[in-house]
Amino acid sequence: MSDASTDPDKIEGPTPDNAMRAAKAADDGPMLAADGTPLKKSLAKSLRVQKMRALILIAPLLIFVLVSFIAPIGDMLFRSVENQIVSDTLPRTTARIDEWDSASGETPEEALYEALFYDLFVAEARREHTRLGTRLNYEMTGMSSLFRRSGRSLDDISDVYLDQFEDLNEAWDEALPWAELMGDPDWIAEQQAFDEAGEDGRMPRFELREGAINEFPNAAAAYETFARFSQTEEEDSPLEEEPYGLVHVALYKDLTENGYSQYDGPRADLVQEADAAVDGFESIGFKEGMIEIDEDWGNPEIWTTLQMYSPDYTTGYFLNSVDMQKTADGPALRDADERIYGLLFQRTLFMSLVITFSCIALGYPVAYLLSNLPARTANLLMILVLLPFWTSLLVRTSAWKVMLQQQGVINDVLVWLGMIGDGSRLVMINNQFGTIVAMTHILLPFMILPMYSVMSTIPPSYVRAARSLGATPTTAFRRVYFPQSIPGIGAGSILVFILSIGYYITPEIVGGTTGTFISNRIAYHISSSLNWGLAAALGTILLVVVLVLYWAYDRIVGIDNVKLGG
Repeated sequence: MSDASTDPDKIEGPTPDNAMRAAKAADDGPMLAADGTPLKKSLAKSLRVQKMRALILIAPLLIFVLVSFIAPIGDMLFRSVENQIVSDTLPRTTARIDEWDSASGETPEEALYEALFYDLFVAEARREHTRLGTRLNYEMTGMSSLFRRSGRSLDDISDVYLDQFEDLNEAWDEALPWAELMGDPDWIAEQQAFDEAGEDGRMPRFELREGAINEFPNAAAAYETFARFSQTEEEDSPLEEEPYGLVHVALYKDLTENGYSQYDGPRADLVQEADAAVDGFESIGFKEGMIEIDEDWGNPEIWTTLQMYSPDYTTGYFLNSVDMQKTADGPALRDADERIYGLLFQRTLFMSLVITFSCIALGYPVAYLLSNLPARTANLLMILVLLPFWTSLLVRTSAWKVMLQQQGVINDVLVWLGMIGDGSRLVMINNQFGTIVAMTHILLPFMILPMYSVMSTIPPSYVRAARSLGATPTTAFRRVYFPQSIPGIGAGSILVFILSIGYYITPEIVGGTTGTFISNRIAYHISSSLNWGLAAALGTILLVVVLVLYWAYDRIVGIDNVKLGG
C-alpha cells in the first residue's frame, strides 16, 4: 500500500505540474480583481465612476454655456422666422384670408371685412393693433398709420348699433342684463359675492351659460371676450361694466340671422322685444364701414400684405435683412432708396478689417518691444497696456468724442502749431474715421496680449544665430523672427475682428450716420422698434458671416497655427 504523501498525483504545492495547471485554469477563466469580481467588469465600473465624476465637475460650466449661449442662439434662430403676431392679433381674419384670391386684383368679400372688424375691435381694446401695424409697416409703408387711424374710428360703426339698442330699451345700456343673458348662473352668484365682499384678489373666471353659444353664436363669443378682458386687463367686474359696442354689433347679427320670437331663456322679454324691432334698425355693411373709416382698406395691396404674413412662420425677416421683400410674385428687391442693410453689412466688414489691421500695425511694435525688454521693465510697461481695462468703455469713448471734435484738443493743437487754419478744422468725429480711431484704441490691448505671449516664447538665440551666419538685421527679422510670431498675429486678429464686428456702443457715440455698424441697427430693433424678428434675422446673418470667415481663415492659415503663447 503506497503512502499518499509519496503519491505524485496527490502532492500539493508549487510543483511544475501544479503551476502549469493553474496557468491553464487562468487561461480558461476570467481574470479576477482583488474582491473576486471579474477584472474586466471591475475596470468598466471604475471607468464609469471616473466619467460620472468628470461630468459632475464640468456640469456647472455646461449648464452655464447652455443657458447663456446655446439657448439664446436657439431663441434668436426661432424668432428670425416666427411671425405669430398677425395670427394672434387677427385670428378671424387669418382663418378666412386664404379664401381670397389676391391675383384677382379685387377687394375681399363682406365676410372678410366682418372678421377684420371683430379682430381690430378686440385688438384696439387690448392696445395691440398699433404693435401689429408697426410690424407690418416694415413690409408696406403706411400700415402703421392705417391701423392706428382705424383703431380710433371703429366705434363709429359699433355706436350705430349700440345707440339703437339703448333707444329700444335702456336695459341694453346696463351690465347686469347682459351678464344674466350670457353668464352661467353659478358664476353670477360667485361674482356677486366677490363684488359684495370688496376684497382684492382674483375674480371668479367668467363662464358662459350652457347653451348661450348655440343660441347667440356671435354675441356670446364677443361677450365672453369682453368679460374676460374686463376681469384680467381692466380688473372690473362684468356685473358692473357695460359691454363695449362690439357685443351689440354681434347681437344684431344674431337677431338678423336667427328667429327669437319663441326664445324662453334668461331675459326673454328683452330678446323678444329686440327680435321684433331689429328689422327697423339702421345697418352698415362691414366692407362699406371699414372703407369709410379709411379708404386704404379698399386697396388690394393692403390685403395682399396681410395674406402674405398671416402664416405663423415666414421668410420675410431674412428677406428684409438683405433688402428684399415678399410680393405676390415672389421675393423682389426693395427700391434703391430703401436698401440700407446691404450697405451696413459691407461697412461693418470693411471697418472691422481696417480696425484689425490698425491694431496689428500699432500693436506689433509694442509687443515686440515688451518681449525683448528685461522682465522687470516689461512688467512695468505692461501695466500701461492693461490700464484701459480699468477704465469704463463709455468713458474712453466719450473722451475720444471730446478730443476729436472740431473744437477739441487735437484740432486746437493743430491750429496752435499752424498746421491747419482755424477756419479749416478737421472733421474727425461722427464719421468712419472717428469710429476707427476710437475702436482701435479700445481693442488694441486685445491684439497686444496674444502677440506678446507668443513673442515672449521665441528664443533670442535664433536671431543671433541668423546674424552670425551673415544675415542683416532686416533679413533675420523677416526670415527668422516674423514667421514665428505669425500665430500670435492670427490669434489677435481673430479676437479683434470678432469683437469689432459686434460693437455698437462706440459706433453709436462717435460714428454718426456713416460710421455705424449693423450691430447698431440690431440694437435699435431690439430696444426701440421692438421688431425682434428682424433683429434676430440680422443677428443670424451676422453669425453666419463670422462663421464663414472663420472657416475661410482656417482653410487659408489653419486654426492649429493660432497660439496664445506657450
